[in-house]
Amino acid sequence: MKISNTLYPLPHQGLLPDFIAGLVVAVMLVPQAVAYAFLAGLPPEAGLFSSLLPLLAYALLGSSPTLAVGPVAIISLMTLSSLQGVVSPDASDYPAYATLLAGMTGLWLFIFFAIGLGSWTSFISHSVISGFTSAAAIVIILSQLKYFTGLDIPRGGPGWSPVAFTAEHWRDIALWPLITALTGAALLIFWQKVIPAVTTRFALPDALRTLANRAGPLVLVTTGILLVLVISPPLATVGAVPSGFPTLSLPQISELNWQALLLPSGVLALIIYLESLSISNTMAREQTNRIRPNQELLALGTANVAAAISHAMPVAGGFGRSMVMQSAGALSQWAAVFTFGFMALVCLVAGSWFEHLPHAALGALIVVATWPLFRWRDGLNAWHFQRSDGIVWLTTFTLVIVMDAESGIIAGVIVSLVIYLRRTSQPHIAEIGRLPRTQQFRNVLRHAVETIPGVTLIRVDENLYFANSDYLIDYVLERTARRPDIKHVVLVGTAINHIDYCGLEALELLNSRLQERSVLLHLAEFKGPVMDQLNRTHLAEKINPGQVFFTISEAMTALGHSVTEDSDDNYII
Repeated sequence: MKISNTLYPLPHQGLLPDFIAGLVVAVMLVPQAVAYAFLAGLPPEAGLFSSLLPLLAYALLGSSPTLAVGPVAIISLMTLSSLQGVVSPDASDYPAYATLLAGMTGLWLFIFFAIGLGSWTSFISHSVISGFTSAAAIVIILSQLKYFTGLDIPRGGPGWSPVAFTAEHWRDIALWPLITALTGAALLIFWQKVIPAVTTRFALPDALRTLANRAGPLVLVTTGILLVLVISPPLATVGAVPSGFPTLSLPQISELNWQALLLPSGVLALIIYLESLSISNTMAREQTNRIRPNQELLALGTANVAAAISHAMPVAGGFGRSMVMQSAGALSQWAAVFTFGFMALVCLVAGSWFEHLPHAALGALIVVATWPLFRWRDGLNAWHFQRSDGIVWLTTFTLVIVMDAESGIIAGVIVSLVIYLRRTSQPHIAEIGRLPRTQQFRNVLRHAVETIPGVTLIRVDENLYFANSDYLIDYVLERTARRPDIKHVVLVGTAINHIDYCGLEALELLNSRLQERSVLLHLAEFKGPVMDQLNRTHLAEKINPGQVFFTISEAMTALGHSVTEDSDDNYII
């Protein structure tokens, strides 16, 4: 298997664009790393450590030149959700469990890589991912109510509502956290909406303009720290953050209940992969490189194992940071290497700076960064376009809100499969005829087409397999029962790409039933691979004197009725 990376840019372009992009992303990543560790119930250094070795691991193995791997909001929430049923967030070994979860997630990604899961990139529908992401955004935002209000909102299980608790204790809402959080959120929204419009009026280099446009979180963090240092309001703060690099060691598996994390880590690995791959593919549309899905599994698995041995938390590709890295001019994953260098400096010398950072400011940062993930229009559009997709979206969304992420995703996948089986179990089957003076054949119910007495052409618009084989038999037999004049049934297989064993048995049974009615079964326009499959059986012998035809026209000619373009012997339905 070929493994490549995107670490090296074209020589004539140099490393300056990557250096600038790395600096821009680091400015954005520092406050996010602390905030997302906070969201996962972990100390801030876990977020900073997640921004070190995992970046290097993906830079060496990833196929996307601009995917920014590190802590992200959705994965932080799933980390908290996965661990809550195993260990209390207040327990001393909670960080060790988070590290173990990262390692097990990495191992799952390695397993997916080994079995070639990268070629199955569409096995979870967009409606499931969108419903999960939207619900997770709501859960994340609600989880920050305690920092907006200063209330000691306890963590609940499935169905727990922090909104109800807040409404019940609204008289106890603390003023300073509320003002700080709301002001911080307003600052971030103002920065997102106004600053880009301001910077476009000045002749700034693209990298500097991007840096200014994305500096809102850093300004918020700095302002919050200065607020605490100068005014000393009654605000809960992050507290001391140890400086220095993480010590490298393997998780203490034998001392922890790793069995309880098998399913959560597997689901988490799927979400990490699908989210990261969708971001990579989105950016690849504007790049010349090609994303290799299976190689992404290897790179993301290595990144999460690197997070595990450096006492960090599970990581994935972040959409916001990746878009910033691309817009800042990154040419390769050297930008991630430079981001690693800047983050290493932060870990060495700037840990004490976060000691006075208010929780309320971090809550505002998380809420504003997460709100765009609530894609309610996806659900509405899916519902209007195809009701079944809307049902999948709503099922996933509801169960993630009411229960947990794993339950919502699994239920969404199951509903998707059930709907798919139901839809394909009753495929579209059409009786077709020839459009006048053409060699095109269309549905007799939709077009004025030419047909011939005694012959019916039936087109099956779906693969023939166990779920729909009986439906095909019933359809054909019902047609022949209503039209006793039919002596030939030509089954048209232009849309059939696969036939399983039940499908083969259905063809044999259909042929037998038709012969009992003195009707001959013929096949036409079946694809080469499907015919190769059927030729390994005795079907051709069993349908004799029925025949297999290369085209529909050939079938009609062989049956004694010309359907050439110049034919005047037309019969119209």
